[in-house]
Amino acid sequence: MSIKNRLDELPWQRIAADLDEQGWATTGPFLNASERQLITSSYDDDHSFRSTVAMARHGYGRGEYRYFRYPLPDLVQSLRTALYDRLLPTANAWRRAADAGPFPENHAEFLEGCHAAGQSRPTPLILRYGPGDYNCLHQDLYGEWVFPLQAAFLLSNPKDFSGGEFVLTEQRPRMQSRVQLVPLEAGEGVIFAVNQRPVQGTRGIYRVAMRHGVSRVRSGSRHALGLILHDAS
Repeated sequence: MSIKNRLDELPWQRIAADLDEQGWATTGPFLNASERQLITSSYDDDHSFRSTVAMARHGYGRGEYRYFRYPLPDLVQSLRTALYDRLLPTANAWRRAADAGPFPENHAEFLEGCHAAGQSRPTPLILRYGPGDYNCLHQDLYGEWVFPLQAAFLLSNPKDFSGGEFVLTEQRPRMQSRVQLVPLEAGEGVIFAVNQRPVQGTRGIYRVAMRHGVSRVRSGSRHALGLILHDAS
């Protein structure tokens, strides 16, 4: 079954409700073992990537990630395009809450807007963690043209590493930050807010800022696929 058809079968009513209520939602196991292996094994193919980032060098944490170059691998391209289509209703609802206009109807048109704004570098990436590695809390903004939702898929089997939990925090106005751990199965994706999400309060809509990261890996190796839907400047 194609990536698009498999995405179509996900419980999108529940996913949309979770995104509105808590700023994140999970897909359940999605990528199969052969797909996970295909993506993970590509990490050592230099021709597939435009850049490599050692996190410790920049103060981002510890570990390494690599950004794919265009053209993206077929699997990554299909998943990125189909996710945009499925997340567009929630993204537009969040835009309306901010009194902003809708996003383009398809991902190709959205990327044209990114590129016109000077954001032309692809952002899908593979992240690799070993013992002692972690990813500090952050936001993947990359420029002014931002799609408000992104996804990360766990490529490794959780039995093959310890620690390395996906972490989300939200900062509500005049309140302390709340931390949430999102346990993932092999091939499972978590969809989450890039920056802010609207929340209906007693006095109207307010914005909740969100950040994400990965806790320290205690043992083993952890790989993940990150899918940011906007490009970078």
